[in-house]
Amino acid sequence: MDVAAADRFDTGRFEASRNRLASLAYRLLGSAADAEDAVQDAFLRWQAADHRRIEVPEAWLTKVVTNLCLDRLRSAHARRERAAGAWLPEPLLDGDPMLGPADTFEQRESVSLAVLTLMERLSPLERAVYLLHEAFSYTHAEIADIVGITESASQQHLHRARRRITAGRRRSGEVDPASARRIVEEFFTAASSGRTEPLVALLTDDATAISDGAGLTGKLLRYETPQRIAAIARAGFTPTPAKRRFAGGALAVHYALVNRAPAILFVLGDQVVGAVTFDLTGGKIATVRGIAAPTRLIRLAGAWRQHEPDTPLITRW
Repeated sequence: MDVAAADRFDTGRFEASRNRLASLAYRLLGSAADAEDAVQDAFLRWQAADHRRIEVPEAWLTKVVTNLCLDRLRSAHARRERAAGAWLPEPLLDGDPMLGPADTFEQRESVSLAVLTLMERLSPLERAVYLLHEAFSYTHAEIADIVGITESASQQHLHRARRRITAGRRRSGEVDPASARRIVEEFFTAASSGRTEPLVALLTDDATAISDGAGLTGKLLRYETPQRIAAIARAGFTPTPAKRRFAGGALAVHYALVNRAPAILFVLGDQVVGAVTFDLTGGKIATVRGIAAPTRLIRLAGAWRQHEPDTPLITRW
């Protein structure tokens, strides 16, 4: 095999693992942009490596990507951003390869915005062990080799991670798609018409709402109690000329799935300018997240432009 053919072969072996590596990195970092950077760094290391000494390329690449992500999670910048309360997982449109694999409930749950947020309670090692075991089915022996710990330590990290995730989880199984869409459409209709009572009735008693303030506030805005959330939703979802001027024109409003959860997208032309996601439990809304910071919507907006949307809920909001 000549040098050019060998390079193509080696690149092909990496590309065959790219989506799996990106989905692992996204789960670890909660950021598609950072995940892409980690995978690209892994590719550069792969190119520089002596492939004759690598017996199992998939295992080698998994180890490299995991440890690159651990370095990022431990960095001073990442710690400052998360400690300042400005961090929120980057949303991804349904169908994004970073959301795979999705064969089991645990795999699907691990990319939900709820669980990605809960994983902020974990140490970087706990996060890595939890995801490698729960979402990618690695054994403790394999995880120990990947992150450089003993099997016993891997088991302990998994136990602590499960306990912390379970303590914060609102788990009620998966909601059927038709019911999820109906609940979200009812919420949007009530909010945009300024009706408080139907909004409150759709929320759990301990509901919370989170907004990134379109990236203008420097930290996340949090709201609690159904009445307070209903008031914020009424103010935010009722269309006004001022909102249209701020957005750059009248928006189309679409129903979509984001991180496998129901969502509403606000779209100007072919550009997504805002997303509102919903966590459902017991047939009601437990969490509402408003995401409009442009840097958080880059990948979702790019996927939307290649997407064939359904008929919008509203064509000119």
